Amino acid sequence: MKLLKHLIGLATVLSVSVGHAQVKIALDGPPDVNKSGSYVWVNAFAKHLKANGLETRELPRGSVGGEAEIFDQVSTGLLEVSLSDVKSVAKVDPFIYGVRLPYIFDDVGHMDKALAKGDVYSRVNEQLAPTSTMLLALVPIGPQSGIITTKQSVRTPADMAKLRMRALDDAQIALYKAWGSTGTIVPWKEVPAGLQTGVIDGYLNTALIPVLFGQTDFVKHFTDAGVIIAQRAVMASKAWYDGLTAKQREAVGQAVEKANAANRAWVSMQSEKSLQALEEKGVSVVRLSKAEREPFRKLSQATYKSGLLSEEHVKFWTDVATATR
Repeated sequence: MKLLKHLIGLATVLSVSVGHAQVKIALDGPPDVNKSGSYVWVNAFAKHLKANGLETRELPRGSVGGEAEIFDQVSTGLLEVSLSDVKSVAKVDPFIYGVRLPYIFDDVGHMDKALAKGDVYSRVNEQLAPTSTMLLALVPIGPQSGIITTKQSVRTPADMAKLRMRALDDAQIALYKAWGSTGTIVPWKEVPAGLQTGVIDGYLNTALIPVLFGQTDFVKHFTDAGVIIAQRAVMASKAWYDGLTAKQREAVGQAVEKANAANRAWVSMQSEKSLQALEEKGVSVVRLSKAEREPFRKLSQATYKSGLLSEEHVKFWTDVATATR
């Protein structure tokens, strides 16, 4: 209910109603409720909107441009909702990078408690206000991320020594360095070719991704290391939201809550199921115990000082994570 009240309170009293205008939603991947946690979220969100008189239209990944183009379209009101990379938010407010600190959260339930206690959505949306966008939700795309590789199974940081990993940014390069490996920034669309040509040997993501994107012909190993919670930022146009009636804004808030619940339930079911799906495709899976994850966790602490987050922000995230653990 806290999120619902927050969303309703974001808009000023309205002047113009958009009636039954179509709500366009830019997807981040295949529309598959069996393989994509973000699409489970979208599906539940859209169903509730439709039940309350708001029709939706899903736009396939890539059909409206890359991350920068999508953010611009949400900002200008050409797009109502998008499933975006957290980096899109971080370009405006680096504070949000806290959700990507390795081992900051024990699981998705812990993450949600920390987000609520830290009033994270209000804090981020205050910074996003000048861009005419708003953060509706943070959506895990699957269980916690593990180590995906093509040529070597990983059980300890020492096993990473000869691997060149795909990185999202400089912070992830720092993470690989802390583990004794190397990293290079590679756009997602170039990852399949990079893995097959040996430009990179692997990357970090949830176990669902190699199956969802058809990579199991060349991805051969997965280590369930529980590093981070890979997630999408659900962005919305502030102009669109402000243009809704009070009843429609309430429906949006309820849709977010229902979508969050559906996503979390699905992610919980996928913890073991996603590993089994990899094994069925011929991928070897290493299941690390809590004790076996500890060397990775300890080495990862060095990345908290990578410079991506200020000392103040790191303290905020570590304090709120500790308080909700």
